[in-house]
Amino acid sequence: MMMRLKLTAARLHLAVLLVAMIAVTPPAATAQGQLSPAITVNDRVITQYELNQRARLLQVFRTPGNVTEAAREALIEDRLKQQEFDRFNITLPAEALQVELEAFAGRANMSLAQFSNMLAQNGVDISTLEEFVRVGVLWRDYIRSRFNREVDVTDADVERALARRGNAPTQLEVLLTEIIIAAPPDRAARARQAANQISRLRSFAEFESAARQVSALPSRENGGRLGWLPIDNYPPQLRALLLDLDVGEVTEPIEIPNGIALFQKRGQREARRAVTPPVSIDYAAYYIPGGQSAAGQQLAAQVRAQVDTCDDLYGVAKNQPQEVLDRLTLAPADIPRDVAIELARLDPGEVSTSLTRDNGQTLVFLMLCARNAAGSDGADPETIGNQIRSQRLAALAEALLEDLRASAVIRP
Repeated sequence: MMMRLKLTAARLHLAVLLVAMIAVTPPAATAQGQLSPAITVNDRVITQYELNQRARLLQVFRTPGNVTEAAREALIEDRLKQQEFDRFNITLPAEALQVELEAFAGRANMSLAQFSNMLAQNGVDISTLEEFVRVGVLWRDYIRSRFNREVDVTDADVERALARRGNAPTQLEVLLTEIIIAAPPDRAARARQAANQISRLRSFAEFESAARQVSALPSRENGGRLGWLPIDNYPPQLRALLLDLDVGEVTEPIEIPNGIALFQKRGQREARRAVTPPVSIDYAAYYIPGGQSAAGQQLAAQVRAQVDTCDDLYGVAKNQPQEVLDRLTLAPADIPRDVAIELARLDPGEVSTSLTRDNGQTLVFLMLCARNAAGSDGADPETIGNQIRSQRLAALAEALLEDLRASAVIRP
């Protein structure tokens, strides 16, 4: 009897060991697969994990198209760029990378901690963002240092650019319907689910009905319909998306702070009037406590009654902390996406009170001051010259990358 118990115990122990081995093996195999080489670029390895992470990062950035293919191409280019960095012993100090990461998060109106948390919720490791930013910053600085002397922008170049932009006979305009769904952290999952359903709509009537039901904008009263607006009013990152839409199509959900935006195209036309795309936008943001509460909206109405121009806001903010009023002049690409979307439908002197900050606790009284177009009195020739220089540097950078790719051995 004692011998049988010992045998039974031994078999039980063996079974436990086998189960433990079976349980451990799959994750180990998975990890090994994730870290195995997926691509090599001149013997520089890109792992499957890096590919998956970059694809997820591009999804967070709402990159249109096939994000897997875009991730592959971007990582191949990163390896080619790193080859140049290594050749000239170029590195980015840790403190400089930290500054760039904080600036990157700031463009999304988040602290770096908030941005990192958002990435983690979407399965993206912070090291993936660090590598994305590090390579981008080093490449920008490398291209400037290598080619800056080859790029000579003359006064005549600037004058020609001003003349071309100011005298073009037509401009594209789009006719859109808009929805912005409020998505504070406690309602973000439900908002994304609703946004995904709305993005599949193709009926004008159904989209307008959805706008009346879920949109947080005042335009919900007329089904979210906007009038004809120049495509240049919209932030650069949205223009390509809007122009690629067919009539009736809806954008994929566009993440903005505490919200999700969707647009349906109702029409597109070429308008016969001078094109003056803005090189910079002058706007003001006055911050009111209370968010979208009745008290917050009442204060906003009082401010609206006191101001006709952005300069009037300085009187409103007098004797208050400096941070209650921001007056900014930024290139369209540098404006936070939710702010840029609001500014797109405003004329100078008009106001929006649709946005909030601090998780909805602060109402943003947003006022458009001016759109400074190339060739207009508000255009700065130095700004135009810098734009020309940036375009020429970008062309040289692209040519260098093509040369590096042509001489590289890329597998598979």
